[in-house]
Amino acid sequence: MNDDSARYLISTVSKRSGVKSDLVRAWERRYQAVTPTRTTGGHRVYSDLDIARLKLLNQATNKGHSISQIAQYSIDELKNLLKDGTETEAEPLLPKLSNNETANIAERYIEKCYAAVLAFDARALELHFENALVELGTEVFIEHLLTPLLTIIGERWRIGELRPVHEHMASAIIRSLTYILRNNNPAPKGACRMVVSTPIGQLHELGALLAAIIAELKGWQVTYLGANLPAEEIAAAVKYTHATAVTISISFADDDLLLHKEIRKLKKLLGNDVSLIVGGRAAGHYQPLLNEVGVINIENYDHFRHILMDLEANKTNQDNAKQ
Repeated sequence: MNDDSARYLISTVSKRSGVKSDLVRAWERRYQAVTPTRTTGGHRVYSDLDIARLKLLNQATNKGHSISQIAQYSIDELKNLLKDGTETEAEPLLPKLSNNETANIAERYIEKCYAAVLAFDARALELHFENALVELGTEVFIEHLLTPLLTIIGERWRIGELRPVHEHMASAIIRSLTYILRNNNPAPKGACRMVVSTPIGQLHELGALLAAIIAELKGWQVTYLGANLPAEEIAAAVKYTHATAVTISISFADDDLLLHKEIRKLKKLLGNDVSLIVGGRAAGHYQPLLNEVGVINIENYDHFRHILMDLEANKTNQDNAKQ
């Protein structure tokens, strides 16, 4: 227990440290980065020293250090780590991997992770994910490990090698990693804004969640709404947030008229000033509809990044024209 007497609830800690509340909990649970005490009512309370540690950890992770490597560093060690040109010999930044090395590492982890899913070993799957994040970094982890793994799980489920419960277990663990994956840095002033969701009837949200994380990492201010929302609610979120783009994910194709109706309605509600971006495993099934409505169809993550860059450039040009 820390000696200083001041104690703060997590909402105050988040504001003072710059670390989101859910990320504080994740760092605490997974890496014991801080050890709060509890009130008689069971609420976590943190000290000034905890806040100082979280500030330093936040700065260090923003510079590329892995939280799993530095969570146990002392205050002085963290300060030394952050000095210009100073890195500890014991825990240097991970070296940049070549494309072949990245592919090989990701492939090995896909095999390990699928074996853990098949064995229904949630703890092993969680550990593989955490280790892969350290080695690969967030964007490579999402693009070269998570996405292929989810595709494999979906295919094996369809042929009967996996049960629905396997997919649900894997999805639950991926959601638990969200607060580590998401960008903890505040969006820059004037950042483009985006709303991310899935249309009504589309209950699987992981594709949308990963798209939201990619957009955040590229500096967008993202409002993530979860899954299964009607067009009117998505459009309302755009109005409230002044978003310039909406991204929706379509994971399953069932040929029902509802999705056709919802996409047409959403595009009409958004008008021409807000871009509608559509991706997901089943988006290709609806290509004629997407072409007819005039949405932007995501081909892959690299294409999504280029879409974001183009939209940012368009917004900059429009802002300059108004001045």
